[in-house]
Amino acid sequence: MAAEGGGKEMNEIKTQFTTREGLYKLLSHSEYSRPNRVPFNSQGSNPVRVSFVNVNDQSGNGDRLCFNVGRELYFYIYKGVRKAADLSKPIDKRIYKGTQPTCHDFNHLTATAESVSLLVGFSAGQVQLIDPIKKETSKLFNEERLIDKSRVTCVKWVPGSESLFLVAHSSGNMYLYNVEHTCGTTAPHYQLLKQGENFAVHTCKSKSTRNPLLKWTVGEGALNEFAFSPDGKFLACVSQDGFLRVFNFDSVELHGTMKSYFGGLLCVCWSPDGKYIVTGGEDDLVTVWSFVDCRVIARGHGHKSWVSVVAFDPYTTSVEESDPMEFSGSDEDFQDLHFGRDRANSTQSRLSKRNSTDSRPVSVTYRFGSVGQDTQLCLWDLTEDILFPHQPLSRARTHTNVMNATSPPAGSGGTNPGSNGNSITTPGNSVPPPLPRSNSLPHSAVSNAGSKSSVMDGAIASGVSKFATLSLHDRKERHHEKDHKRNHSMGHISSKSSDKLNLVTKTKTDPAKTLGTPLCPRMEDVPLLEPLICKKIAHERLTVLIFLEDCIVTACQEGFICTWARPGKVDTSKLLSGCNLLTRKTFQLLLDLIDL
Repeated sequence: MAAEGGGKEMNEIKTQFTTREGLYKLLSHSEYSRPNRVPFNSQGSNPVRVSFVNVNDQSGNGDRLCFNVGRELYFYIYKGVRKAADLSKPIDKRIYKGTQPTCHDFNHLTATAESVSLLVGFSAGQVQLIDPIKKETSKLFNEERLIDKSRVTCVKWVPGSESLFLVAHSSGNMYLYNVEHTCGTTAPHYQLLKQGENFAVHTCKSKSTRNPLLKWTVGEGALNEFAFSPDGKFLACVSQDGFLRVFNFDSVELHGTMKSYFGGLLCVCWSPDGKYIVTGGEDDLVTVWSFVDCRVIARGHGHKSWVSVVAFDPYTTSVEESDPMEFSGSDEDFQDLHFGRDRANSTQSRLSKRNSTDSRPVSVTYRFGSVGQDTQLCLWDLTEDILFPHQPLSRARTHTNVMNATSPPAGSGGTNPGSNGNSITTPGNSVPPPLPRSNSLPHSAVSNAGSKSSVMDGAIASGVSKFATLSLHDRKERHHEKDHKRNHSMGHISSKSSDKLNLVTKTKTDPAKTLGTPLCPRMEDVPLLEPLICKKIAHERLTVLIFLEDCIVTACQEGFICTWARPGKVDTSKLLSGCNLLTRKTFQLLLDLIDL
């Protein structure tokens, strides 16, 4: 979709773009797609999705990529910016009949070079657990569609768990499953556990433990996406009714809500420190919501159609302490000084110092991106003048950190929410270290020794009220305590509540009454962000945006998964090695002109 008066230039597909940190380049040789190109037909097709996992391969090439196109599911070795994609050799390929894959998620805790656990949701409501390395199908959940007949919109492993996963449907329901339990041969019966404004949570009543363990009914219309906070304690959900709802996952309590400017909300993500949530949807806006203050702090307008994906870039978050002496010198000098591995450890500590009374002021910049049905990629900077409007700006220069990961290297002793022995703080107090992104590469510290203890089984069996009070740490430590008593009495729940199977407070929200309130402030009442860049990068609507350490990955509905190399991450000498002298000089001149 071109802007009015945009002309031919606006319709051109961009293969590079420049930000303050340098030039991002599309690597055509690193494009993944169907091995055999087929005519594109968007009618009735589900969004193309991409999932990453690192299998900790000793060869140094442990990245694996999964993507779906139509009825097909592919699993490849991902070579990124290093080598060209070899589409002729997928590790695994599956073609489904009667249903289509809609979403998928790897379990980063259990991934090895010999085995990975991949959940796949389908358009008919089923969820499959497969191992694409062993080429096995372990289990099929909701096989007879007795639990939910609607399309699976989002499926994710519960952070820190090896067996619990959460599934959202277009019916507006979410279900908590355990891979070790069956789904039963009859439709489940539910018992009310907790309810609130426009949500209710039920437990599954049965003589033996079965799936689903919990049923969440959230809002009205489809539940389009959910995302766990970096510490795994909170769950952000966006629905077709236009609401963002943030829950405490363990206690099943509503923390806060937000309403879109109009239309449904389609996507959601957390900042790496868990302090901010960004949503996108049918109002063509990106909206930044403060978890601590439970309010909208900014909106961004750059897209010309629905926003389909939002994601934070943890590798370009910049935190600079004010120094009495201004830094002087070239950007290269600055990068040499600050882009080392030690910066990864100090970034989180500096963020946590923000609220300390005795610390020097800091300059904070969050980078996030968005893609939409307008085929455009937008990058946004969330700076301290937006985050802290009532505080004087620090004098420190804000520089964007591209080359350095925010996670500590393996063995460095850095904390990780997926490892044992580290306390996890609630967002808003101090900054927890980031989890592996659900659709991105895991941090190396996830696989630390002792962190792969199985998740508890008996806690659910002995009553969901007990589960509701378990912390993330408890979920990981209780698996070995098998509870064979199978006690299903719900002492704190009235027996009459079994009749309230779908009791949700259906207070239809009038958009005219929410507009202008803290739930949905008017456009002129909050800062309006402008994108750093806004580029058309595809012919069809974009459905994937993932930030990796050395590249950005995007995908469109045609099924093309593209790799954009970050500045300085492509060795141009390799591209020149096969050219004669005259060609090398010409090509190098072109590269120099591009960089200018």
